[in-house]
Amino acid sequence: MYNIDKKEFGAFVAARRKEKGYTQKELAEKLYVSDKAVSKWETGTSIPDTALLIPLAELLGVTVTELLLCRKNGDKSLTPDDAEKAVQTAIGFDTSPIKRVWQTERTVPLFYLAALVIAVVSSLATVKLGLFDELYFTYMGILAGFGGYFCLFAQQRLADIYDQARISAISDGIFRMNLVGVHFNNRNWPHMLRAGQIWGISYLILFPWIRLVLLLLHVPAPAIFSLCLIAIIGGLFIPMYIVGKKYE
Repeated sequence: MYNIDKKEFGAFVAARRKEKGYTQKELAEKLYVSDKAVSKWETGTSIPDTALLIPLAELLGVTVTELLLCRKNGDKSLTPDDAEKAVQTAIGFDTSPIKRVWQTERTVPLFYLAALVIAVVSSLATVKLGLFDELYFTYMGILAGFGGYFCLFAQQRLADIYDQARISAISDGIFRMNLVGVHFNNRNWPHMLRAGQIWGISYLILFPWIRLVLLLLHVPAPAIFSLCLIAIIGGLFIPMYIVGKKYE
């Protein structure tokens, strides 16, 4: 499999950009990335995400194949070797494996599983005392599901495009998250991920007892619903927003 030469790729992009009369900032704006990202491509520090290959080629007035081969082919037909090289380069263009939390960490998954066991025991106690309802299990399902994502299945690193464009949403399988005003990247994601893990583990352990205290204090059911909802949503998104902006 062929690996793209970053220096050669960067020189080709820079030459075509200048031919088109774009500044780095103008090209970046058309691709919805930062001018720093374009600068890194042209100096050979990094290469664009595969999702940007087609729009980048169109803006530079070349084909994707020419972009991958780092040279203009003119009116000449591709040789079989060149075609094979272009295809293999495209296949290997972004081959960084996605590492999940459970693949790289041991402590966090163990803490989560322990918290899950404690939550099950607490829930059984709640059922025995007759202090449960459908909403209780909805809350616990949300905590177990989202906590499981952050503590077991979340990506340890985001795709390169998150460092090149200003993206405020994450889509990972069935998991979706949108934080307006925060742009996800590989500087703030580790901190946001840790905030999600702390939330998942601590809330699984504490939530049943917090709800039990509210019931024993005879807090009205509508107020308990509102307080639980605010605690769950605010406990997750407020810390994630804070660290997301801090390390953005």
